[in-house]
Order: sequence, then C-alpha cells, then structure tokens
Amino acid sequence: MMKLLIVDDEQVGREGLQAILHRGFPDNLTIEQAKNGKIAVELAEQFQPDLILMDIKMPGMDGLEATEVISSRFPDIKFIMITAYDTFDYARRALKLGVKDYLLKPSKAGEIISTVKRVLNQIDQERSNREQNLQREHTLQRLLPVIETDMVTQLLFDHVHEVHLDEMVGWLHVNPDCEKFAMAVIIPEEGEHLYPAIRDRVSRTGSGLVGALNGRQIPIIAFRRNGQSLRAQASELAQELLAAAGPKLRSQCFIGIGNAYGVHAQLRQSYQEALIATSNTNLPVKYRFYMDHASTYTPDNSHREARLAEQRLFDQVRLGDWEHVREDTMQFIRFYEEQGLDRLHAQQLILQRLWIASRMLTEMGVELEAPVYSSSVQDYRQLRYETALMLEQMRSQYEEYSQKIKPDTIRQIKQYIMEHSSQDISLEGIGDQFGLSPFYISKLFKEQLGVNYIDFLTECRITRAKKLMADPNLSLKEITYEVGYRDPNYFSKVFKKMAEVSPTEYRKTLLGARE
Repeated sequence: MMKLLIVDDEQVGREGLQAILHRGFPDNLTIEQAKNGKIAVELAEQFQPDLILMDIKMPGMDGLEATEVISSRFPDIKFIMITAYDTFDYARRALKLGVKDYLLKPSKAGEIISTVKRVLNQIDQERSNREQNLQREHTLQRLLPVIETDMVTQLLFDHVHEVHLDEMVGWLHVNPDCEKFAMAVIIPEEGEHLYPAIRDRVSRTGSGLVGALNGRQIPIIAFRRNGQSLRAQASELAQELLAAAGPKLRSQCFIGIGNAYGVHAQLRQSYQEALIATSNTNLPVKYRFYMDHASTYTPDNSHREARLAEQRLFDQVRLGDWEHVREDTMQFIRFYEEQGLDRLHAQQLILQRLWIASRMLTEMGVELEAPVYSSSVQDYRQLRYETALMLEQMRSQYEEYSQKIKPDTIRQIKQYIMEHSSQDISLEGIGDQFGLSPFYISKLFKEQLGVNYIDFLTECRITRAKKLMADPNLSLKEITYEVGYRDPNYFSKVFKKMAEVSPTEYRKTLLGARE
C-alpha cells in the first residue's frame, strides 16, 4: 500500500485530485490532504508519504519551500508539482529539488493518473532494489565466514589468481599489501568446541583470517602490524588464542608460528614453517616460532639444505610417495649413527620429521595418532625399527583414506560445481557434501583435472554468463547475480580476464552477429 499526500490551498482542487486518484488506484493508495506548506511539513513527519502532489503557489510557505524542507528531512519522498504557472523559473527550481514530474492546472484525469502511476512504479522499483540490496548484504555477511575459510584454504594449499584474490580481499577488508604470516593451532582431541572461540577471538582483534578445522589443526593467516616486531605481535596473538582455550585445555594446545612474507605465494611456505614449529608440543611455553626451530636433521646443516629437505618431505607426503619418505628418513638415521650423534638427540630429530608427515596427513583429512617413540628405545637398531613401523602405519592410513575416495568422486565433485556454480559455493561446503577435507579436494582437483577449484568454478560461471548474454532482455547486472557474483565490477574484471574482452564488447558482438 502506497501513501500519497495532496497539498493545495484550494479545497476543491484537493477533493478533485483525491476523487480522480481513488478511481485510478482503488486498492493500493492511502491519501491524506494538507491545505498549505506548513501543514504539509508536519504531515510529512507524521504520515510518512511515499509521494506528494505539491501545489506551488500557496500563501505563507509555498510549495517549493515546503518541498525543500521535506526533502532535506526525508530524501526518499518523491514529488509531483501541480500548478497553474508554467514558467521556466519554477520548473528549474523544482528540478533542482529532485521533483519527479510536473502537472499544469487544469490537467485531464487520464494525464494525472498516468503521471502518478509512473512515479509510483519508480518508487516500487526503488523499494524492490533496496530490499534486494539488503538481502544481498545480509547474504554476504552470512557468507563472510565461508569466504574467509575458502580464502585461507586457497592461499595456503592452492594457487589463487590475483583477480579472485582481489574479490576476497575486498569483501574481507584486508590490506593486500601488508606482510602476513601463518600460524598452526594444534588443539586436543576433545577440543573441537574451541574452534568457534578461537575464530571469534581472531575476528574481534581483527588480526587475521581463520581457515577450516581439519582434525586437530586450525590454520590462521595473521596480518603484520606496523611499528611492532613479528615476535611481539605473534606472541601477543598466541597468548590471546591460548586464553580462548580456557584454563583446562590451554596446556594441551600448541601454536606454531611461521615467518612473515609480503608475497601471497609464500604464505604456503609460512604455514609449512608453522607446522614444523609444532614438532615438539611438550615445551613449557605453548607456542614456538619457526625461526627458533633447529633444522639440523639434514646431513648438510645449512639453512638452505634444511629448508629443501623440509620442502621435499612436504611434497613426498602430499603426493603419497612413501617409498622416498622411508628412504630419506633411514638415510638420516644412518648419517646420525655414522657421525656418532647421541641416540636420544637423533631420536628427537627423526621425531620432528615424523611430526611434519603427521601434520601434512591431518591437513589432508587422514585421521591418525601423533607419532611417539616408546620410552625404551635403546639403540639405533631399535630406532630404525620403530621409525619404520610408524612410517608404515602412516602409509597404511594414507592408502586406507585414499581408497575411501571412489574412482568417480572427482567427476561427482566436478558435476556438483557445474550444477551449483550460480550459488554461494565453497571448498568447505563441497567438503561437507562429500565428506572430504577441503584441502584434499583442492589436491584432487589440481592433480586429476589440471586446474584448481576456483578456476574451474569461474569457468562454469563465465560460460553460463555468455549464454545468458544472448538474451537482450537481461541486463549485465542481472546476469552478474544470476551466475553467482555479487559485484558487477568484479564480474566485469573476471569476464575480461577469461574472455579477453569486456562483457559489453562481447555482448555487442554476440547480438550484432544475430541481427
């Protein structure tokens, strides 16, 4: 129901307009009257009309003055000016005030009805647009946690094209130029309920982005602050997160902290560093920096060789190359024995290596217990034996998990994305749908299809957009929302990246070819 206010100092004029409008809009118009500008201002506040039919020439406050006052207080109210004076000066002043139309006295009933109908339709369209925008904003706010976890997953475990990163960064109000570092939060088995608390703590401090919970691990990308050292900032955040765990579980949590990097591609390296820093969770202080980690389990103790050995282990576990994992690990044990290294020290170094493999498997969705040596390991022979047993157990659990993945799983995931590409889709949501780790889905997608998930999703959306562009009745804005994007400018940027022409140029060529 629309509300309309008629303002005219002549009662006959007011009554005549009301009668015409009642006949033209019998069911959807509530009408009030005001006999001068002052009363119109008062009624505008009380009645809150959608549209005002305002006479210009009235004693006291005239129509233009009343329009100016009302517009300043209620900018959404629309005006149609009704007057016997057809002068340029009045029209110019009315246009400056945003008046939507102009009727001369006397006007025919049909002209009055058509003019009012046109403005009412405009009001109705603006209402609809506002409601849609509110719904989109509400949906976006509801989806921000999903976007956040997806962004962390893509940054830490997959390649993200800059154009997609720009969108996610914009939605989450992240400074793309600041340095970032990764943290790996290890929680106890009974501590799943800590995930919301940790996520809330990071959100409230505005210090970073939280990824999806996988097993007992929570990945975090933290933003560097100006004027504060990495050690001071990361220690402060780690203490905040441990406090969120509460006094009972705090001692069972542990946080690894990677180095800070300015390039997004190096965040994966930072997260690997954070995982390595969690190799010994029995330290009295429940967080550790990678920079404090002694990477001395390689025959060559140089930092570069140590880093390459760690990277090689990550790649071997990710690819399921357990033969080389075992060969390299046994080579390290032989080296320590030949060098006469104390057996307990060697055991600790090999345990660090096993912890890295364990952390990687957990990220992929493989559930397994943390590797632990028996307290009775007496010599290198027994160290080799127990190490081989733990590696075999990891390999077995990895293969058991892989066998649960049906041969056509990736085809089903691909089909699911194609069918739901216009919806708010994410790796975490797909993981829930298929009972798989988001990180493992990302891995499968890249290995079996040769493209990553976000690129395939984008291809589906752009392909559908091209089909919709053949319909000249659809605007580019409507197509943007129809294919699953929230921002027409971002859609245009992605489309041009994929099609090498703008949406407008593509559509012009497409429709021109059909004429």
